[in-house]
Amino acid sequence: MSLLSDNLAFLRVKKGDTQEVAATGCKVPRPRYANYEYGIRTPPPEFLVDASRYFHISIDLMLSVDLRKVPLGDLLKLGDNRILLPITVDRNGDNFIEIIPHKAQAGYLTGYADPEYIENLQHISLPWLHNGKFRAFPVSGDSMPPHKEGSFIIGKFIERLGDVLDGKTYILLTKNEGIVYKRLNKNGKNELVLTSDNTFYQPYKIKASDILEIWQYECSIAREEFKPDDLNVNNITDMFLKLQSEIKNLKS
Repeated sequence: MSLLSDNLAFLRVKKGDTQEVAATGCKVPRPRYANYEYGIRTPPPEFLVDASRYFHISIDLMLSVDLRKVPLGDLLKLGDNRILLPITVDRNGDNFIEIIPHKAQAGYLTGYADPEYIENLQHISLPWLHNGKFRAFPVSGDSMPPHKEGSFIIGKFIERLGDVLDGKTYILLTKNEGIVYKRLNKNGKNELVLTSDNTFYQPYKIKASDILEIWQYECSIAREEFKPDDLNVNNITDMFLKLQSEIKNLKS
């Protein structure tokens, strides 16, 4: 717990608080807060939630990152959820577009909130993308033609679930599936319906509580040229239906 203890002390001093003031803000008595800051006792989850809200920083950053080594000005403060999203900027203060390479795709699920992980990613800039936080994600599979495997989708970070527009495409970071790129629709039950443009794949639902990040489609980067048949979703669907029929015939 030494990292959390160090972070609590650092955040309190940076905020200019005494332990008494910080304890009140975190809704615990001062002696209990002091035990957490000195690493004498392990705080319960409810304290971590209250401390996260009081210091305006996410729990995972408090537990996993030495905040004394991170320029807090380089973290993007969000809304009521009190999360800080790591960002990188160039010399002019403009946001870089971090690229999540295919080989690092699996690691993004654990590193998305780690400033060191984000800092070590490759990045680019595009002159027509302004006023937002953008990130490039690799395309996997064939569920969203004409985007081929090996291409990249550049998304703009969406802070609130209410900003999701029905029928638009988004990159989602989910607890169980990692990175997915789908067309979204809200059903009014704290769930989203995820639909593939390749109709071979059936729509499915995901709970809002299982979503870690949402990025709205802004543009894409293709690494292969398109062929006329690549743009024909019906051809792709027919191909899979024929394959499905052949598999059934082999089983019978």
